[in-house]
Amino acid sequence: MAKQAVLLLAHGTPETVEQIPEYLRNVTSGRPLPQPVIEEIQHRYALIGRSPLTEITREQGRLVEAELAAQGQAVPVYIGMRNWRPYIADVVRQMRADGVQEVAVVCLTPHNSRTSVGLYRRAVQAEAAGLRIDFIEAWAQHPLLVEAFAERLRPALSQLSTEVGAPVPVLFTAHSVPCRTIQQSEAGQGADPYAEEAKRTAALVAERVPEIPRWYFAFQSQGASGGPWIGPTVEQTLDDLAASGLRALILQPIGFLCDHVEILYDVDILFRGYAAERGIRLERPESLNASPALARAIADLARQGLLRFQASAA
Repeated sequence: MAKQAVLLLAHGTPETVEQIPEYLRNVTSGRPLPQPVIEEIQHRYALIGRSPLTEITREQGRLVEAELAAQGQAVPVYIGMRNWRPYIADVVRQMRADGVQEVAVVCLTPHNSRTSVGLYRRAVQAEAAGLRIDFIEAWAQHPLLVEAFAERLRPALSQLSTEVGAPVPVLFTAHSVPCRTIQQSEAGQGADPYAEEAKRTAALVAERVPEIPRWYFAFQSQGASGGPWIGPTVEQTLDDLAASGLRALILQPIGFLCDHVEILYDVDILFRGYAAERGIRLERPESLNASPALARAIADLARQGLLRFQASAA
């Protein structure tokens, strides 16, 4: 029987502020960024101390490996990062050196943009060299993913609603992308699915938490590169909600599976401050991080991928 493994892919993050220029060159594929942009990103990392993305992803990998083992599928789980160490290329080479022949690959961004997720796929394939790959591109509607977000949302929603004495609405967010990236569709594939998949996850979470009186959706963390990014932005949405008289709000970033700078700075510092200036109290649920429901979701995806190898060999 072929030796199997699971590979989890994430964005990656530097360990220190000093590493940020090198990290940003990886993010932009070598395209230089203006020095003020680099300094602003360094400032944001300095305010949160560090991004825990890599260590949380490692913990997620351990949880997935344990979940698979508990279900009788003892396979190693590797993690690889697109823009920082451990780089995807290095991890795939290590898998081959370890004798792995078949690998189920799960991208830890559940909403598929062919541009961004496509980069993860190409990074794996570039080093595959005969390694058989089952690449799970999107899982925006996986019921365990939806339940993981709902589990985090319920207590935060209940607590804030109790404190303010009225049901509190929810603003769901996902990371914005440049408009050009979702407008560029490959021949015969139609529109890029990213925006609709993100909104669909939000709708499913809202269905699982019926005590939400109403909910909204916005794209966050628009970048500094040229050209427009998809919206509406969080800032625009907060302006509109403040004008309507809203004074308390839960923001849940359903586009992210763990804490990192887009949550610890963008949500906890930038958006919370922006909301406070407009008279809105903004809180957020705990991120998924080591959520057991999330681990079960990823393990289920991985198990399906590994089973497809067996089915194709039959």
